[in-house]
Amino acid sequence: MKKTVADSGKLTVIQHPVVARDLTILRNKETDTAHFRMAMGRIATILAYTALKDLPLRQVQITTPVTETTGFEIDTEIIIVPILRAGLSLVNALLDFIPDASVGHLGMYRDETTHEPVEYYSNLPQNMEDAIVLLVDPMLATGGSAEDAIRILKQKGALTIRFISLICAPEGVNHIMKNNPDVSIITASLDEKLNEDAYIVPGLGDAGDRYFGTL
Repeated sequence: MKKTVADSGKLTVIQHPVVARDLTILRNKETDTAHFRMAMGRIATILAYTALKDLPLRQVQITTPVTETTGFEIDTEIIIVPILRAGLSLVNALLDFIPDASVGHLGMYRDETTHEPVEYYSNLPQNMEDAIVLLVDPMLATGGSAEDAIRILKQKGALTIRFISLICAPEGVNHIMKNNPDVSIITASLDEKLNEDAYIVPGLGDAGDRYFGTL
């Protein structure tokens, strides 16, 4: 039985035919690395579009080949922070969408015995309080790594954090919403549950290994 999410006010699950098709490609264990990467890139672009659809704009005057007109520029800084290493799989597609974004890095891994996150690296931009921070990781399972990453970002001054993930488990979503109700979650799928090994069901396996070809 699929577990429920207590409060979905900060959760956005994208409903789109292209996303449904590409999630099928990602879930299929027969999908090779090249097609896995392409499908992930397409979904990441749609996730970025959704996460940034309310960006503030400022007016600018430009001259076209025909006349002068009013145009727009994005009126805030955007920082992308992947949780290493799997989060790197989403970065290139996000940068294609917002090429002037800054990129920070957080290195964390899940202890296979305790299922708890362990931090091993941090390199983040300055002035995070003035930016929209996109924290990215393809899988939100227990929520432990995401919560630790959010804590670090807030300690560095981040005020607006949006978590982007391909697939979420209800347990992870509930964990984030309970402890960080100010953080929005944007995902392509809310899956059924976690199994006894804390893997998402039905999931897609290890996203980092499948993307980087290290199975």
